[in-house]
This record gives sequence, C-alpha cells and structure tokens, in this order.
Amino acid sequence: MSKSLSSITARKALRKLKKLGFIEHHQRGSHLVLKHSDGRMVVLPVHSKDIPKGTLYNIIVNQAQLTLDEWNNL
Repeated sequence: MSKSLSSITARKALRKLKKLGFIEHHQRGSHLVLKHSDGRMVVLPVHSKDIPKGTLYNIIVNQAQLTLDEWNNL
C-alpha cells in the first residue's frame, strides 16, 4: 500500500525529478518544463507556495509516468 501524497515545494519536486534523469528544458513564466531522454516531459509550476496535491499527483502519475511508491522512495 502506498504512502499518502503530501504537497511539497517546487524545489523539492525538482530535486526528485532530476534524480530520475529529467533535465531542465525551458521555462515559460512560472512554469518550468523538464525533459527526459526517453521523451517524457513534465511541466512544473514554480510558485512561492507548495504544489497542490492534485497537481502533484498529475505530475507524478500522468506526466512522469511513475507510481506513488516510486515517487515516495526517492
């Protein structure tokens, strides 16, 4: 059973995504686009507040194509 998902800052999410091999591709306004060598792309909102749980879930599961367990084990 997976641990619950808690909201985190964009900086912490960026560190986790970089551990997975994502690199910064470009930024448009407050949205940072990261790209993986296999073609996956993630749009990370870089605001002064935490990323909401629903947005973070979408980033992890739909964009980065990870399970919550994989994300929590980083």
